[in-house]
Amino acid sequence: MPGDEQAIRELIQGWLGASQKGDLQTVLSLMTDDVIFMVPGLEPFGKEAFVASFKGLTNVHLETSSDIKEIKLLGEWAYLRTYLEVTMTPPGGASARRSGYTLSILRKESDGRWRVARDANLLAPVT
Repeated sequence: MPGDEQAIRELIQGWLGASQKGDLQTVLSLMTDDVIFMVPGLEPFGKEAFVASFKGLTNVHLETSSDIKEIKLLGEWAYLRTYLEVTMTPPGGASARRSGYTLSILRKESDGRWRVARDANLLAPVT
């Protein structure tokens, strides 16, 4: 399944690149319709809340890096562990850095493309 692993790596790079460009439509195309995100301190949320939070970052300069630690393929499902670093800089403001691990569950959909179905993001402020 090297093709699937490569496709998953490309999905992650596409997500990061689109996020940095503020390209919401591309990011949305990389997740399932029933996606659920989990972050510390908030109730799990879906696509609609993701869109609202993404739109709140429209004027923020975003820099990201991701180090994939593990990809495990399980038929039409896969999980992915990464170490993620994010720096957000609002116009004229100070940068905020966050880093930590993520655990994502991906599903291969009927069109043959892998998409994020569940994502647990454990990023914390860097001090």
